[in-house]
Amino acid sequence: MKLTSSLANHFRMKAFFDVPAPAKLNLFLHVTGRRADGYHLLQSVFMLIDWCDTLHFELRADSQIRRHDLTAALPADDLITRAAALLQKATGTTQGADISIDKRIPAQAGMGGGSSDAATTLLALNRLWGLNLPLHRLQELGLQLGADVPFFLRGRNAWVEGVGEQITPIDLPAARFCVIKPPAGVETASIFRHPLLERSTKPATIAVFAADPYGFGQNDLQPVAKLLSPEVSKALDLLESHGLQARMTGSGSAVFAHCATGKAAIQAPDRWIVRECGNLEVHPLQGWAASDN
Repeated sequence: MKLTSSLANHFRMKAFFDVPAPAKLNLFLHVTGRRADGYHLLQSVFMLIDWCDTLHFELRADSQIRRHDLTAALPADDLITRAAALLQKATGTTQGADISIDKRIPAQAGMGGGSSDAATTLLALNRLWGLNLPLHRLQELGLQLGADVPFFLRGRNAWVEGVGEQITPIDLPAARFCVIKPPAGVETASIFRHPLLERSTKPATIAVFAADPYGFGQNDLQPVAKLLSPEVSKALDLLESHGLQARMTGSGSAVFAHCATGKAAIQAPDRWIVRECGNLEVHPLQGWAASDN
């Protein structure tokens, strides 16, 4: 029996609780050039890890978007509220939501926490509001919020090129990583406009990367980040003092190392975060929006 519109609305979910938003690590990040418009051309592999924020979504009787910070206080106009407002505007829905967030991924880390929160918000509200937008449409909206949002929406580890818009899914072997986040952050714009930034790394191929996925390449942003933030250097030195091959993720300030035998007994200064993480084969919300594939 086919449900009428009113019955379908009656039986639709009124809330989603404990919805994850995983972080990512950049296994390498090469700057291969610069376009005429000033945007830098990049190559990277984005890898999902099991360090997650947790969001809760509850349907409101009005059209308001209310965010409730359960841990760290976020800016009033953060990517969660912007994603919800953008989805409302794009679809014309008059539905609202209470969105609560247990924020665990540190800010200014290069781990994509804000972008992941935005992707989870688009996926969850698309379902909660019964909008049924396909994945490609959510990706178009996500790109308006940030270059990394489409990656989290696609839900697979990926080889990323261009200015972040060329995304090719890849498979990675299961592995464990030690991640350190010092308190200080690094301003991304300051790195990209720095005169010492390497902008001409030779483009690589997926085949060459795949031969040594956890040792390949480097992060071209790392030398400049070390100049701008002594804590990045200290975090890298701390991992390397335990015999680990350390590098920065994204524009920092978090650093990480592949831990082949599990977590090293790392003692970090006060207010530093040290965490052992595993990589994810797919995003926990993969399949929440209909794909064209």
